[in-house]
Amino acid sequence: MLMSEWLADDANGSGSGYPFGFLDDGAKKEIRRGLLKAVAIPGYQVPYGSREMPIARGWGTGGIQITLSMILPDDILKVIDQGCDGSVNAINIKKFYQSVANVAVTTDTLAATLIQTRHRIPEEPMTAGQILVLQVPYPEALREVEPSETETRRMHAEADYGRMWLFLYEDIVRYGEISISYRYPVTVNGRYIMDPSPIPRWDIPKLHMAETLFLFGAGREKRLYAIPPHTRVEPLEFEDHTFRVEDFGGKSCSRCGATDTFLDEIIGDADGGRKFFCSDSGFCDKRSAAWNR
Repeated sequence: MLMSEWLADDANGSGSGYPFGFLDDGAKKEIRRGLLKAVAIPGYQVPYGSREMPIARGWGTGGIQITLSMILPDDILKVIDQGCDGSVNAINIKKFYQSVANVAVTTDTLAATLIQTRHRIPEEPMTAGQILVLQVPYPEALREVEPSETETRRMHAEADYGRMWLFLYEDIVRYGEISISYRYPVTVNGRYIMDPSPIPRWDIPKLHMAETLFLFGAGREKRLYAIPPHTRVEPLEFEDHTFRVEDFGGKSCSRCGATDTFLDEIIGDADGGRKFFCSDSGFCDKRSAAWNR
C-alpha cells in the first residue's frame, strides 16, 4: 500500500449506503495526514479529531478509524482480539468492515495485507508491505507518573523521563523486579518513551527493527502514533534488572504442541486440571493442520 494511495479520494462505493470505508473523505484525509506525521516522528503522539463510530468506545474505535481510513478494495484483512480470530469482538468488527468495504478476510497472518489487533502481535514474523493496526485504550506511557496532560506533553518535548525511571526503580524496591506485565514502556528510536498498547511483554521484541509498519490508534484519547519499519524499539531496563519476557516453564500448547508461543491457560477440565493453548489461534490452526497431514 503506497502513501499516495492513502491520500487518493475513494473511487469505489461499498454498496451499503455509506461511503467506501464508512468515513467521509475529510475524516480519512485528516487521519492519513496524521499517520504520515506519526510515521515521520516515531513514537510521537499526533492529535486528531476522533469521529463517532456506530460501536461503543472501548471496542477499539481508534484502531477502527485507522483501518477504515487506509483500507482499499483489494486489501485482505485479518482481525484478532487477544490473539484470537474467533472472539465476539473480532468477528463483529470483521463483519462491520465487510459491510462497509466488502473486503476479503483471512485468518492467515502471512496472507493478510492489513491486520487489526487488540492486545497481541501475531506469532508469525510479518513481512514488508504488511501493516499492523493496534487498538489502544491509553496511549500515554507517562500517565502512571503524571496525571496532567499538559505536563506529560512538556515531559515528552523535553525528554524529561526521570519520573518514569524512578517509578521503575520503586517497582524493583517493592517487588524485587520490574513487575509490569503489559503496556511495558519502550523507547522508540532513542527518543520518545511510548506505550506499546496492552500487549504482553512477550510481544515487545517483535517491535524492534521489524519489517512491518505498526500503527496505533486511541479513539477516546484522540491520539495516533506509529513505529515505522526498521526502527529501534528498546524496553526500559536497568543494567542489573534487565527486561525479560514471560516464562511458561516448559509448558506446551495442548493442541499443536508449540513451546515457543505465548500461551493462554485454560482451567476447567473434567479432572480439574489446567491446559495451555496458543493465544494466536491462526498460528495454532496452521501448525495443527501441518502436523495432522
